[in-house]
Amino acid sequence: MHFTAHTSSNGVAERHFTLGEITGVLWSRAADSGTIAPVVLMGHGGGQHKQAPGIVARAQHFVTACGFTVVAIDAPGHGGRPRTPADDDLIAALRHARAAGEPVAPIIVEYNASLAARAVPEWQATLDAVQQLASIGVDAPVAYCGTALGTAIGVALTAADPRISAAVFGLLGHRSLTEAAASITVPVEFLLQWNDEYVDRDSALALFDAFGSAEKTLHANPGGHAQVPAFQLNTTTEFLTRHLARTA
Repeated sequence: MHFTAHTSSNGVAERHFTLGEITGVLWSRAADSGTIAPVVLMGHGGGQHKQAPGIVARAQHFVTACGFTVVAIDAPGHGGRPRTPADDDLIAALRHARAAGEPVAPIIVEYNASLAARAVPEWQATLDAVQQLASIGVDAPVAYCGTALGTAIGVALTAADPRISAAVFGLLGHRSLTEAAASITVPVEFLLQWNDEYVDRDSALALFDAFGSAEKTLHANPGGHAQVPAFQLNTTTEFLTRHLARTA
């Protein structure tokens, strides 16, 4: 892990890093408190990147309000990372389908699956490197938080990596994820927008139902894909604080 830039403001240190071809950001408390800080891995949505406004706002909130360390990386083909020819073909097909009023779900599923297959080992390598930092170590509890594309990647990652002890997903459905979801047993919070214009409601409910977790909570709100109410951050904060404190 090579740190390329370091800034600090309002009690939050922001460090940009590279790890091979991976580009990421790590947010942490500017002053060392001497205690183990839980780690939240934060996945961004499709077409976004590690420093999308929502990612930065949530990361800063988790650091200042909870004392967490937050890590975000660019998914393959996002945030300036090069796309493959297959990526370009799927994006072109997606734009064409939207313009023509045709179904986009099959294209999104294929694209998300391709990104997840590449992103999971990158997230695991990133977590390996983060745990080697003296300020974090292997004892810090780890959670994952990501919706939409962040859920497509996060479900696969959480199913594959036992270091993740709690997860926040949502704004995605499709039964192609249910097999991986069934193997997840850590506590899950799942966000559903009832009138989501991109995600079929029954598909999202089927994904929530598939999680093998003994503790899982569905948060359903009226509105479209981008109309997640601001207070949802409070419930997510409470969820992560409860489970990361329990793990620690």
